[in-house]
Amino acid sequence: MLHKIFKTSTLALVCTAALGGTVAVTAQTEEAQTERHNVEVTTVTEGLNFPWGLAFLPNGDALVTEKSGNLRRVGTNGVISDPIAGVPNVVYKSQGGLLDVALDPNFENNERVYLSYSEADPDGGPGNSTAVVRGKLVGNNLQEIEVIFRGMPKYESGAHFGSRLVFSPQGHLFITLGDRYSAMDDAQTLDNHHGKVVRIWPDGSVPEDNPFVAQEGALPEIWSYGHRNVQGAAIHPGTGELWTVEHGPKGGDEVNIPVAGGNYGWPIATYGVDYDGSIISDQTHVEGTLQPHYYWVPSIATANAIFYTGSEFPAWQGDFLVAALKAMKVARLDLEGERVMHEEILFEDAVQQRIRDIEQGPDGAIYLVTDDRNGKLIRISNADD
Repeated sequence: MLHKIFKTSTLALVCTAALGGTVAVTAQTEEAQTERHNVEVTTVTEGLNFPWGLAFLPNGDALVTEKSGNLRRVGTNGVISDPIAGVPNVVYKSQGGLLDVALDPNFENNERVYLSYSEADPDGGPGNSTAVVRGKLVGNNLQEIEVIFRGMPKYESGAHFGSRLVFSPQGHLFITLGDRYSAMDDAQTLDNHHGKVVRIWPDGSVPEDNPFVAQEGALPEIWSYGHRNVQGAAIHPGTGELWTVEHGPKGGDEVNIPVAGGNYGWPIATYGVDYDGSIISDQTHVEGTLQPHYYWVPSIATANAIFYTGSEFPAWQGDFLVAALKAMKVARLDLEGERVMHEEILFEDAVQQRIRDIEQGPDGAIYLVTDDRNGKLIRISNADD
């Protein structure tokens, strides 16, 4: 085994949040070995209700979404605020709810925060879809809220919403979307947002160089298609390219590097089978579709991913770290350029909860949130320092 726990310590205390609310904070630290670093795994706080997305503010505080519809601020001391006001209503159903959170690249000047969530049909129908809003974070309030994207069509399902938000170096906003499960065939057509990656400007307008802008019958926001349920996204620090992590069925989790107009095969080509073992497609290669850059069989149930660029873990710089739900671990893909040279499993004994999000903090440490009714914010630091 590549990972071993060799020390545990715990400190419990109670704090009162400066922005309201009181929470019991349990500071629990374990030390663990990996191939290249000894690490400390510290529970910063717990008691988050199925946290989904994580973004760090310039002062080191974290914004954390709870799937039930709350956005909270977590201080560096682990104190959880009362819910931030102004968050839109969400469809909290199965996999739906309040999903990702991202800061505007110019946040220090414009204070804008972006949220993705499952939105009810505004006309009162039974359908729902992934939507994105942006607002201005003022204290413990979101103000000047505006919807900048609505997935179409509204569809009656509680599954496969995506959804990660990531900004390109040029300032585009990429939105990753799911196929809505029972509408999987829509991933191969361009008249809907199911199973797509979308590229827009932060105000919701469509870039003129999007690949399908001039194609009749195609939605101009679409960047790539043929995806299943893309729950991870990150920008390569060297190339500026978007990398995505696609949650497959039973087998067939994928890492892709979506190019403009690319078709990534789902569901006509896949390395997985359905959850009951039935065949979705008997083909892994179909002409006109692109192969995954890397994939897992069996599935590890991928969630979000990052490229590590900090100084806390020098031997991991440039590597792609992929969080996993079912496997309750992080997969470190050791990269040489874009080529995957080796995979190492990290933290599986230390976390022991489904990992929904992974982010690099402003301090260079790695942070995880766990998908649990008593969800945790966990800090991974270098024990050798």
